[in-house]
Amino acid sequence: MRSIFESISSLIVHRPKHVLGALILLFIASLVGMTMLNMQTGSETYLDKSTPKGIAFSHYEDTFSHDTLVILIESNDSLAPDVIAYIDEITPGLKNLQYITSVSSIADLVKQANGGVIPRSTGEIKILKENIPSETLNRYIPSHLLTMMMVRLDVGMTDKKQKSVMKNVRSFLNSSHPPPGVTVTLTGNPVFQKEMGEELSNSMKTLIMGAMVLMIAVLGLLFGYVSYRFIPVLIVAIGLVFTFGIMGLCGVSINTAVIAAFPVLIGLGIDYAIQFHARMEEEARKGSLENAVRMTITRTGPAVFFAMLATTMGFIAMFISPVPMIRSFGLVAIIGVAICYFTSLIGIPLIAVLIKYKPKVSIGVDKPTRADLFLSKTAVAIAKNPVPILMVVVLFAFIGLQVDSSIPISTNERTFVPSDMPAKVSLDKVGRTIGSTTPVPVMVTGNNVLSPDVLQWIEMFQQNEEKMYMEITGSSSIVDYIKIYNDGTIPKTQYEIDQIISRIPEGIRDGFVNGRTETLIEFSIKRLEMPQQDELKNQMNNDLVLMTQPPGIKASITGNFDLFTSLISDIAKSKEEMTLLGFVLIVIFLALVYRKIHAITPIVPIVCVVGWNAVAMLILNIDYTPMTACLGSMTIGVAAEYTILIMERYLEERETAASTLDAIRESVRKIGSAVMVSGFATFFGFSALMLSNFNMISNFGLTTIIAVLFSVTGAITIMPAVLSVLDHLISDLHGIEEKVLHQPQKE
Repeated sequence: MRSIFESISSLIVHRPKHVLGALILLFIASLVGMTMLNMQTGSETYLDKSTPKGIAFSHYEDTFSHDTLVILIESNDSLAPDVIAYIDEITPGLKNLQYITSVSSIADLVKQANGGVIPRSTGEIKILKENIPSETLNRYIPSHLLTMMMVRLDVGMTDKKQKSVMKNVRSFLNSSHPPPGVTVTLTGNPVFQKEMGEELSNSMKTLIMGAMVLMIAVLGLLFGYVSYRFIPVLIVAIGLVFTFGIMGLCGVSINTAVIAAFPVLIGLGIDYAIQFHARMEEEARKGSLENAVRMTITRTGPAVFFAMLATTMGFIAMFISPVPMIRSFGLVAIIGVAICYFTSLIGIPLIAVLIKYKPKVSIGVDKPTRADLFLSKTAVAIAKNPVPILMVVVLFAFIGLQVDSSIPISTNERTFVPSDMPAKVSLDKVGRTIGSTTPVPVMVTGNNVLSPDVLQWIEMFQQNEEKMYMEITGSSSIVDYIKIYNDGTIPKTQYEIDQIISRIPEGIRDGFVNGRTETLIEFSIKRLEMPQQDELKNQMNNDLVLMTQPPGIKASITGNFDLFTSLISDIAKSKEEMTLLGFVLIVIFLALVYRKIHAITPIVPIVCVVGWNAVAMLILNIDYTPMTACLGSMTIGVAAEYTILIMERYLEERETAASTLDAIRESVRKIGSAVMVSGFATFFGFSALMLSNFNMISNFGLTTIIAVLFSVTGAITIMPAVLSVLDHLISDLHGIEEKVLHQPQKE
């Protein structure tokens, strides 16, 4: 490996302009790649569409869950003739817009029940209303002040086409003439996802700019002992452009988790850049610039490379998660960390050669020396009494690992986004009126789901669930509409059923039936927290087992209700598996790289930090989300770097030191403040996450900066204790071995 770094240093020293030209070409290619980036929101960030469950979910979405725009019409009386007439008036115009499949509303039902015309009086409408099932009525009129129109969009539309449709619908509504006192608002999931994407884009800019500003502040305060102290900021900025470019060229989409990864990359990237820059300054003071470049690349390059690999162990563990968002975080983090490392490895020496780097005259050394002395004294004090310290920290870690499973898991997407996002506000308004806006869809499949016996089973299942669970406020299916058009009964023959179904408006019929092979039951529920929804789903699944379907018929819960409740178990299971795999990977990595018994010492502080994280989350009342679920495995990677730095320096000092305490004193004195500065740089990079107006990202930011503080604390305080105990054990074992070997044998 050393020959590789020697070659890099030789190339930079002797052909800097060639290296610069190559980097410029890569930079231009990255700028092109950035134009290929796209924003990803919706179910694909939570569910892998290539899995059997994902394929089934996609089929449900394509068949029954066409993206639907909801037009909210607020008035003093939702059944007023002028309101219903207005709805009827704008319906043809909406249907004529491109990419719209159907438009349904209360006007369709009223006209169908009144010979194709809208009644002129409220009294007539109220009489007609009595003949419409309450669940069907609530679908369009959730309250006496609110009316909803459902605008179904074509299947398989691109984001660009969806945005075009929303723009056209909004323009059409703005040009319409609602009655006086009537307010018309466009909302629905497509609007929610569009606004979420826009907010994510704005949040990404805020986070990156915030992180860069914080990095400038940190370098200004803590990195004044070197020349050109802000070079690391430039290096990280270039590294980010390269990362964006590779993402675009490789087709990696930007989602909530990916956005959260960038401040993490900035924090880690600035750490690497600081280490290379500090070594360059140190070597430039000793000799020629050429030698400084060679020493920086050949000495610091491998050390930081191994630290970078240790960090990626935690990110690699994320690939076992079934949640695409978590996997994308791990992927982007690995790409970004590697890019930031190589940008620092090549960029800082290259800049030094091009500008003919001059080191700063050594001033202000006292402060870091005093800090080093304080840290070394603390480390020695701990090393003299390691057992009590270890007992306390391990106890807190054990408590954290035990309470971890009791921390709630939040998977409600609407709690992740800014509270003032217009689409969220309008959907919350509907939710407060009708309960949850996420129905419980039950997909019924078979050879003929419209046969009399299947329809009878559907009716029985609806009635049973409504009676059994107070959380269910109503249900709707094709059976309800068949009964509307057949005097309240289900026909006994297939011919009658087919005749009646042909009379049901297409916009309503297609929402419940797909040919003869699939039909849908939708249950409306109260506003429930996600764990309560998960419990309700499990109870309903049990009912589907107990209430045997007719031969050849299968029924199962699907849709967003199933997606986000299943996400709870996915997160609960995968966060533990990711953390465990992270531990295994870091142990294997340390064993392969160092091949000494001391290689296991970083595991103790890493385990402690993971346990402390859980205690902090419990105290701060922070739930697990798809983002904070990454915390355990990410912490393993971050904490590994600091603990490995202490361990490496200790092993180096142990070769010449008279005792374990002397080795600990010297190792912490020489590297302690460097670890602290590195930790502060990473801390401030991560803290930019707290600037996000997305609750999920800001909470993740809070937990990550706590994890960084714990990691630095663990490296400075726990590592001396562990090293002291291990050396005492080794010494005792050697003593026993000596006694056994030299004990005189009895004759």
